[in-house]
Amino acid sequence: MQDNEKKPALRFKGFTDPWEQRKISELAEKTYGGGTPTTSNEAFWNGNIPWIQSSDIVDGKLIGVEPRKYITQTGLNSSATQLVPKNSIAIITRVGVGKLAYMPFSYSTSQDFLSLSKLNTEPFFTVYACYKKLQSELNTVQGTSIKGITKDELLAKTISMPVYSEQKQIGSFFAQLDTLITLHQRKLKKLVQIRKAFAERCFLQSRKEFVMAFTKEADFEEAVVKLLIERGWKDGVLKNYTEQQLIQNWANILFENNRGIDRLNDYPLTDGEMQQIMEQVMNAKTPMKLNKFINGKSVLIKRDNPDDKLNFGKEVSLKIYDRLEIAAGLSRYQIAEQPKFPTKSKILNDRRGDLMLLINGMPVIHMELKKSGVSIKQACNQIEKYAAEGIFTGLFSLVQIFVAMNPEETVYFANPGPEGQFNPSYYFHWADFYNEPMNDWKDVTTALLSIPMAHMLVGFYTVADGSDGILKVMRSYQYYAASKISDAVSKAKWENDQQRGGYIWHTTGSGKTMTSFKSAQLIASSKDADKVIFLMDRIELGTQSLKEYRNFAEENEEVQATENTDVLVDKLKSTSPSDTLIVTSIQKMSNIKDDAQNKLNPNDIALINAKRLVFIVDECHRSTFGDMMQTIKHTFPKALFFGFTGTPIQGENQKKMSTTATVFGNELHRYSIADGIRDHNVLGFDPYKVLTFKDSDLRKAVALEKAKAYSVDEALADPQKSKVFYKYLNLPMAGGKDALGEEIKGIEDYIPNTQYEGEEHQKAVVEDICENWQTQSRNSKFHAIFATSSIPEAIQYYKRFREAAPWLKVTALFDPNIDNNGKGITKEEGLKEIVEDYNARYGQDFSIPTFAKMKKDIAARLAHKLPYQRIERTPEKQLDLLIVVDQMLTGFDSKWINTLYLDKMLQYENLIQAFSRTNRLFGDDKQFGTIKYYRRPHTMEKNIADAVKEYSGDKPFGLFVDKLDKNVEKLNALYAEIKDLFVSAGIEEFSQIPADMAERKKFADLFQSFNENLEAAKVQGFEWDKPIVIINEDTDEKTELHADFDERTFKVLALRYKELFTPNPDGSENDPDDDVPYAVNSYLTTIDTADIDTDYMNSRFEKYLKIFYQEGAEAEAIHQAETELHKTFATLSQEEQKYANIFLHDIQSGAVVPQPGKTLREYIAEYIAQKQNDQIHKVAEVFGLDEKKLRAFMRANITEANINEFGRFDDLKATVDKAKAKAYFEAIEGTKLIPPKVPVKYDKLLREFIVSGGFDLKMPKES
Repeated sequence: MQDNEKKPALRFKGFTDPWEQRKISELAEKTYGGGTPTTSNEAFWNGNIPWIQSSDIVDGKLIGVEPRKYITQTGLNSSATQLVPKNSIAIITRVGVGKLAYMPFSYSTSQDFLSLSKLNTEPFFTVYACYKKLQSELNTVQGTSIKGITKDELLAKTISMPVYSEQKQIGSFFAQLDTLITLHQRKLKKLVQIRKAFAERCFLQSRKEFVMAFTKEADFEEAVVKLLIERGWKDGVLKNYTEQQLIQNWANILFENNRGIDRLNDYPLTDGEMQQIMEQVMNAKTPMKLNKFINGKSVLIKRDNPDDKLNFGKEVSLKIYDRLEIAAGLSRYQIAEQPKFPTKSKILNDRRGDLMLLINGMPVIHMELKKSGVSIKQACNQIEKYAAEGIFTGLFSLVQIFVAMNPEETVYFANPGPEGQFNPSYYFHWADFYNEPMNDWKDVTTALLSIPMAHMLVGFYTVADGSDGILKVMRSYQYYAASKISDAVSKAKWENDQQRGGYIWHTTGSGKTMTSFKSAQLIASSKDADKVIFLMDRIELGTQSLKEYRNFAEENEEVQATENTDVLVDKLKSTSPSDTLIVTSIQKMSNIKDDAQNKLNPNDIALINAKRLVFIVDECHRSTFGDMMQTIKHTFPKALFFGFTGTPIQGENQKKMSTTATVFGNELHRYSIADGIRDHNVLGFDPYKVLTFKDSDLRKAVALEKAKAYSVDEALADPQKSKVFYKYLNLPMAGGKDALGEEIKGIEDYIPNTQYEGEEHQKAVVEDICENWQTQSRNSKFHAIFATSSIPEAIQYYKRFREAAPWLKVTALFDPNIDNNGKGITKEEGLKEIVEDYNARYGQDFSIPTFAKMKKDIAARLAHKLPYQRIERTPEKQLDLLIVVDQMLTGFDSKWINTLYLDKMLQYENLIQAFSRTNRLFGDDKQFGTIKYYRRPHTMEKNIADAVKEYSGDKPFGLFVDKLDKNVEKLNALYAEIKDLFVSAGIEEFSQIPADMAERKKFADLFQSFNENLEAAKVQGFEWDKPIVIINEDTDEKTELHADFDERTFKVLALRYKELFTPNPDGSENDPDDDVPYAVNSYLTTIDTADIDTDYMNSRFEKYLKIFYQEGAEAEAIHQAETELHKTFATLSQEEQKYANIFLHDIQSGAVVPQPGKTLREYIAEYIAQKQNDQIHKVAEVFGLDEKKLRAFMRANITEANINEFGRFDDLKATVDKAKAKAYFEAIEGTKLIPPKVPVKYDKLLREFIVSGGFDLKMPKES
């Protein structure tokens, strides 16, 4: 090698030494080969050891290998593959030779690899140097049948190597470039996916590839029925059946399924016997109780058929439904098409539903369909309307599930019953196993409504929750998880020791308790296990979960608590079916051998271990890595263990060298926090980094301390001190890892804890919380949790809040045990003050010994649960802020918590768990959970990023909401779109809604998005008529943002939005069942628009009058003043605009002379009142009804729901002159009417007249 060949052409500054030739064999202390476990042996695969094959290595991508297959320890031990330590280099020597990669984690490989381990050189330089060497010699590498290289050939090759420090600089440089490339590739891949998703939704596509469009609802209904028949609903389509006909159909099926001698004895059911069954249905009343009725399998009747002499007068049991007889046995599946619904009023036309799905004659699923282009909300509204009209009573009260469907979207939800409320937050979309939502009607029908799925949905995947008396239906991810656990149990090899069933990763707030209970119920009903034991981390959580499980349990199920260890032993030994489901704590179960009064003898152990035991461990990220879990596993070696967690322990945050996978086995199903946010099952987060000290001050303090200097001048005067000073001054605020994975400290790592325990920091935190409290809490509507780092700090903060904000209702919660470490006195005094203050504020009588009860009272108060269900109506009983140390940051749920304040450091699972206290669904005025963190804020920001990466399931998009500046930008963009829409429709000043239906739909969608962003912005600090000041945290530069709209404009738009859903002002009739292509958002229509500022309108009115009555005024001046006045009419409703124009016309014609001081609003109100008076008089005159009673109706707040309260509407109709009414309708319609049709017509007209507030009655044309 020549001298000029011993140095590269380009080198980093400061390096001059020549490079040396070294064999690859000299670069590593050890090499590893590979192999492939037998692929047909399931026990070898799906473990937690990455197994790399040549296709996993991408040519040129030397960092960032993503394993696609994993093997078990058994697979590793049973094959030639080896476990290679992390920080090794995997080199392909056979298929794909020339490819290699740096591996930062432990792994195994196929036989195509040789791995270099325990490197003597800098890893990143080595991987790049080896790659360049192999690529340059690629064409000379050959084998007998495929290109390849032997181990000896590879290790004998030589590479030029610089000194180690130069290796490190070169390796780090290229590693950073590759990392950047990988990040951009991931972003590019995600953007391509986003583009594809938008393209699918924004452009029309071929009929073959996309959802078929249905322009007629009847055609869509026909297609759905056809597919349902193909998917198992094959026992008949019942068209246009009435309720009585459907009851008879049920009777016929009951007869066929119960013909035995001990039941119906081959004699059909009489009307009286069916009435007995119907009375039981009507007495059950609620869907929750009716769910228990259906799943109770049978119903008792007393035979009254005299032909059945054997059973006459006796009680017999009739089988009605068996959830285990899925598409088998006696199960019958029918479709009721266009069933006729009876209405409460005899003179109203009966309604017709779209489809009802009947199992064994019982209508258990009701479907409302809409054609293409009609919002799914319209189908939901139809269901809600039917429910309000009392349709789902009698036989139809058996309906368990509602399905709203159009060709492009489907939602399903549980029947809330006559006393419940429909809540769109619980209208679910079905999804596939990987949580991708299904939209195509055919896919949803096949996956959700086919047999056997629909049968199981009613039988297994609905939950009658006794805690709130409502029926709940499981979401798709809950179904997949419960099914996977049930399947795993059915395949268990009970003769094996140390079985790991797997774990469920479902984010906090997604309903893990219900999922775990349903899993247990499926196992118990399948008889695949003898005992199912729920293990909780703490006794208090066990008690909470025990209550939930008991509320979920059915009539014939018992969930056993374990008061003490002896009771636990008895339950485990018991053979009674009532002892199948057991709830206990990990602590109690781990001590079972020692705590039992008589100790467990070998016979007891053998007796229990002979049973098939399944353990379901809740919140398995917490106490499952200690000795207690190991003790349980050793005590019950053949048991099967399953874990449930929202934050599994993984490689990055492993505990005791273990992860959730190593303890419980494979991940069975995942529903990450990103999935939950996307599906609107939980809310996103809005985190804020709050600095209580300037970064520049902290940097300088650390740099001076490390340089051992008292001032900057002193540090700069000494070259050695100066070097140290600048080294630390230029450190990042937060530490991290370099390209080699080595830890690098940041400024905040050098800041002592005492910096954050002092008065300056604490006062700044208290000031920030109090200053923004009203906005953040929505005027104390919502509550907050404040987590501190220690009990002394919690006490200090409590005192500071009491002093700085006595109006704030605050308390603190922490471990009440008094330590004997010298700090016990301070803790006891603080605790005493906290308890006494709480008692005084809320009229309680707690003490330190009963502090546990106080904790329960606090939890109930924050969650608005018994006895505080309606506490929002009595603000003085509410708690604003709870200060904690560790408690309540996991396992506590309340939708009324919207903010978490943090003055402590959290990482990974603890961070996500704490954040999740804020993300429960509430309504439109809670768009996200707010997080504010104060301690080492830059490090916490990094911790948040790490936790999100770990727990978002590789789907971080949407996890954090937009900040205020982005929200305002969005608002301005949406406003511009709305403005363009009205301008293009030829409408100025938003004075009326567009006439075109497509434009109305677009306005409805835009305004809903506009209002959602506005609600979010308000919580983040947006105020009308105030600029938004954004401060750059790096430069302290201030930027002002302004909204392009004001409050008046917003309320005008809200007024137009309301008018999309109000009756026509001209009284023209609409079919109440007509579909419109936009859907109402009930929250938006309650926006108060009555107080829109009218001062400007009145000033324009006065100006117009002044010019109009001015002698010699020019026509142009009058016209200009009138135009200005007309522009202000946008603040009026369409009805008000009509009378404003009439009033102006009356002024111009001289019919009216305005009175001084009287406003335009007052004239409009008078005109409307007079017009309504005329309208009422005209209706009373035409129909000959009691005008006084009609006026009383018009003065009251009448809705469709309360119109006939106390029979008042019937009383009004009784005064109608039927002859006059008949004459009126015959004149209008130009045809003779039979008398029975007349009451139906005037009932409908009067209802619409009263509910709408009146309209001009259409009069016959004069001949």
